[in-house]
Amino acid sequence: MSQHSMPPPPAPGSRTDSPGPSHLPEQLLRSRQLTKDASFCFSCHPRLACFTSCCSNVNVLLTPADVLSLARRTSMSTRQFLDRHTLIPITAELHLPVVMLRMDDTSERRCPFVSASGCSVYEARPWACRMYPLGLGLPPARAGVEPEPGYFLLEDDFCHGREEQRSWTVDSWQRDQGVREAEALEQGFRELVGHPWFIGGRRLDPKRMHMFFTAAYDLDTFREFVFSSSFLQRFALDHDLVEALRTDDHALLRFAFRWLRFALFGEPTLPSRRPAATRAEARP
Repeated sequence: MSQHSMPPPPAPGSRTDSPGPSHLPEQLLRSRQLTKDASFCFSCHPRLACFTSCCSNVNVLLTPADVLSLARRTSMSTRQFLDRHTLIPITAELHLPVVMLRMDDTSERRCPFVSASGCSVYEARPWACRMYPLGLGLPPARAGVEPEPGYFLLEDDFCHGREEQRSWTVDSWQRDQGVREAEALEQGFRELVGHPWFIGGRRLDPKRMHMFFTAAYDLDTFREFVFSSSFLQRFALDHDLVEALRTDDHALLRFAFRWLRFALFGEPTLPSRRPAATRAEARP
C-alpha cells in the first residue's frame, strides 16, 4: 500500500507568504475543491472491503485537543502519551512544533489504536480522522485578514466509501463528525498558528518553541507549572478561573493559548500583578 496522508489540520508551519496555491500540500493540489454547500457522497462501515485501510501507512498530525483527548481516553498523562505515541519532527521549515501520531513498527505502519473491529479510541479520534475524506487548506497569513479556509475532497484509490450513496455537504459532515466542537475549543490555537508575528518567515527561538510545545500539547505539565511555580503570584487571575484551571482541561487549554500570546508575542492577554513581569519570567 502506498503512503497516504490524512487531511492535515491547520498545522504549524503550513502557511507561506507566497500567493496562489503553492501554500497547499501536494495532496490537496491533486484534490477537487469544494464550496461549503457542495455535496459529496461518503460512508464508512465494516462491510466495506477497505475498512481500516486508511489507518495504515499514514501520516496523522495531532492538534493540542487531539493529544489531550487521546491521553484522557487511554488513561495517560499528556506527557506519557506524547512519549509513547507521538513523534516530534524537527525541520528548518517549521516555525512551531508539530506532533505526529506514532505508527506501529510493522511494515504496514498501522495506527496503534486500530483493531479488526475499527477504531478503539473512536470518540477521541484525531481531527484529521474526523475530517476524512475532506481536507482543509488555509491561505497565507495576512495582517488584519481572517483567513478563509478552502475544503477539498480526497478521493484515494483504496477507499470504497466514496462509492456509497449517502450525501453530505462540508458543513453537515463536520457537524456529524464532531469537528465543530473541536475547532471551537482550538480557536486560540489557530490564532497562534496564523499570528501576524510569523509573517515574513519569522521563527521562534528554541526556548519559545519549548514553551509553545509544553503549553499547547503537554497540558498536565503546564498545569503543574501554573500551580507549582510562582505563576499565580505574578498574574491577577479571577478566583473562579483559577479553580477551573485545577480540574477543567478545556478551560486550561483555552487559558494556555491566552498565556502563549503573552509569553511569545508580549500581548497583554493576562493581567499582571507586577508591572515588571516579563515574558522571560513566565517561562515554564
